[in-house]
This record gives sequence, C-alpha cells and structure tokens, in this order.
Amino acid sequence: MIIIISIDLKNPKPIFEQVRDGLKNLIICGVLKTDEKIPSVRDMAQNLAINPNTIQKAYRELETEGYVYQVTGKGTFVASIVPGENYEKIEKLMKEVLELVRELIYLGVTKEEINAALDRL
Repeated sequence: MIIIISIDLKNPKPIFEQVRDGLKNLIICGVLKTDEKIPSVRDMAQNLAINPNTIQKAYRELETEGYVYQVTGKGTFVASIVPGENYEKIEKLMKEVLELVRELIYLGVTKEEINAALDRL
C-alpha cells in the first residue's frame, strides 16, 4: 500500500510533524479506515525518502494521540474512536475553535457565515 503524504522540505515545520499531520488528515477524512494497516516504518521511510527514525517518531505521536495502535509482529493500524473516551482532547479542540470563532467575529465575519462554513463540513 502506498500512502501519499506531502513533505515540504522548505516548510519550517519538522518533517515528523508533517508526516504525523499527513497521516492524521488521511484518518480524519476517512481515507484510512478503522483497523486498516498503515505502511511499516521502513516502507514509509523508503517511499518518502526520509530517515526511519523520523517516521517512528511520527507513528509514536499518532499512537499517543490515539489515532493508531500497534500490534507486535503485525504492524500499525488505524484506531477506532470510542465516544466519550477522548474528553480532554475534545475540550482542548473546542476551546481552540471558540478562540478562532471569536477572532473571526472580531474581523467582521458574521455568525451566519461561520455557520455556513461549518455546514460545508
């Protein structure tokens, strides 16, 4: 399986974060499904032509955040989301959303425009 993640070497964001964010985006958008195996660290490193330690760090962070899980001897898989299990993360993200919405309102965006943007999701 080949997973396409865009790595921008000119981006000041560390490469492991770009890999983590790329995989997280594929999971969130449903491209990678629950319990689907993702490429091994070695395969991903070869595909992206970057150090395997960088990939390992990205995978470790994804596991810590609850997006993937590892099965010894089998590989890394997309984790399922259990409702109510991610309370702290949900609270943190909701706080960030509220801060962004406040800023949008300050900049003149109407609540209707914000709601329309949310409805497009």
